[in-house]
Amino acid sequence: MFHQWFQGLKPIAVLSIFLVSISSQAKLFKNAYISFEMDDGWSCTLEQTEWVCRATDPNTAKEAMIILTAKEKGPTDSLPLYENHMNNPISVVSKVSGPMTSVLKYKVQQNKINDHIWLDALHQDSEVKHYFTRYLATLKGNIAVLVTFSAHNKHYSKHSEHFNRAIQTIRLADETNNLIADSRGMGESYGQNSSSGSIFEILQSENENAGGKKSIWQNNMILGVAFLVLAALIFVVFRILKKRR
Repeated sequence: MFHQWFQGLKPIAVLSIFLVSISSQAKLFKNAYISFEMDDGWSCTLEQTEWVCRATDPNTAKEAMIILTAKEKGPTDSLPLYENHMNNPISVVSKVSGPMTSVLKYKVQQNKINDHIWLDALHQDSEVKHYFTRYLATLKGNIAVLVTFSAHNKHYSKHSEHFNRAIQTIRLADETNNLIADSRGMGESYGQNSSSGSIFEILQSENENAGGKKSIWQNNMILGVAFLVLAALIFVVFRILKKRR
């Protein structure tokens, strides 16, 4: 539930995303500041200030997702502050899941991935109830970057290999200092400026107010219940008509 460290900030634009298939098993996600490999059956879309990646198959889309958030570095964006934030349970009130306090599954580890240091921690019930979320956060140049990997408790082991491959292939753009100036006016918002807050604020605030991407699992459940109710009504009408005959 870390999206709230972005509130009240002006959006800054990002260069267009492109997805390139590199094999039958994986494809490359790449935008202005980051790239990584993901399963071929996944796709990413820009939702407000975040890139949201999930399976294209609606039957598995509810099991897991990857969210990428970036912003212009501000005074509260630093690795020590991130580490302190990620090392503590988070208590929130979500419109989707109600009151929640996350369980820290493992504390922050500093991992060097493709010659860059990332902070890595795992929480349970920090984004959606009954979901594990792995957080990777870092800074480069003027950009703060946060990537979250979430999966339902029952399916986390199934998706962990995919998540690990994505993490092992994460690369940041070389010229992050020029992204803000170069990308303004492109029409796609990828983050916010440094006026206040840190990288985690927007994550938490958007999650607490979300009815869209964060509630995909609840949306699917609602659709399923609606389908069952509709089927029951059709069955009742059919029985009534049959008796009248």
